[in-house]
Amino acid sequence: MSKTLRWTAAVIGILLSLVLLGAGAVWALSSHKLNARLSARPEQLGTPNTVQLADGARQLRVLGCIGCHGEGLRGKKFLDLPGIVKLYAPNVTLVAARATEQQLAQGLRQGIGHDGRALLVMPSEGYQYLTDGEAAALIAAIRALPVGGEEQPRAHVGPRGHLGIVLGKFSTAPELVERYRVERVPDLGPTFAKGRHLVELNCSECHGPQLKGKELEPGVMSPDLTIAGAYGIEQFRKMMRTGVAPGGKDIGLMARVAKRDFSHLTDEEISDIHAYLVERAQRMP
Repeated sequence: MSKTLRWTAAVIGILLSLVLLGAGAVWALSSHKLNARLSARPEQLGTPNTVQLADGARQLRVLGCIGCHGEGLRGKKFLDLPGIVKLYAPNVTLVAARATEQQLAQGLRQGIGHDGRALLVMPSEGYQYLTDGEAAALIAAIRALPVGGEEQPRAHVGPRGHLGIVLGKFSTAPELVERYRVERVPDLGPTFAKGRHLVELNCSECHGPQLKGKELEPGVMSPDLTIAGAYGIEQFRKMMRTGVAPGGKDIGLMARVAKRDFSHLTDEEISDIHAYLVERAQRMP
C-alpha cells in the first residue's frame, strides 16, 4: 500500500472513530436524561366539590386524557415518527392501581412519573394550572375506572430523537412545566380569568406558553391564536365543536382535537375562551 493510501485509510479511520464516539456520547447523554430520577415537589390536593366530582368523567375527555390513552384509559400507541420516537400512552388504570394520590398528582401537574422519571409527551405544562380541587376530581375519575387491560410498551426513541434531546429540540414534560411557569399565558384581568384558565389547560399545549404558536412535530407549526380574535362567537363555537374553520378550511390537527376533545366543552366554556382570545388579540401590539 502506498504512503498516500495509508494516510487516507488512517484519516478515514480517525473520522469514523470520531463519528462513533459522538454517536455514543449523544446516546449516553440522552439516555441519562430520560432515565434520571427526579425529585417531585409535594402536592397539595384539595377536596373536590360535588360539581367537580360529577364533572370528572367529562374532563377526562375535554383535557384529552381519553384521546391519548384510549377509552377506559387503558393505553394505546399514539405517536410514531420514524427515526425520532414511537410513543405509547400508558395504561393509566394499571398505573393508578400502584400509585399514590401524590404520585398521580405529580404526574399530572409536574410531568414526573410514579417511578420518578420524566414523562415525555404529557401536557403537564398546562395541567400544572389545574386547581387543587380540579386535580383531585380528575384523580377520582381515574380511580373510578375499572382496572384492566395490558401494560403498554415503553417509549422507543430513535437516533434523531436522541440527537434532538441533546440539542434541546425535544423537551421532557418537567422541562416544559418550568418553561410555561416563566412564560405564562397573559393575565388580562379578572373579567377574563375563566377564559385564561381554560386556555392554559386546553390550548397552550399546542399553541405555546404565550399562545404565539409552536412546532408540534417536524415541519408542522400551530398558529398564533391572535387569529381567533377575528372569529365571531358562532364561528368560533362551530370550529371548537366540529373542527371546521370559516370557509371550510382544513385546520389539520385542530380538527381532530376539536371533534374528539373540545366537542365536550360547554357553551359557557367556549364563550369564556373566545372572550379571552378576542381580548388578547385586541391588546396585541
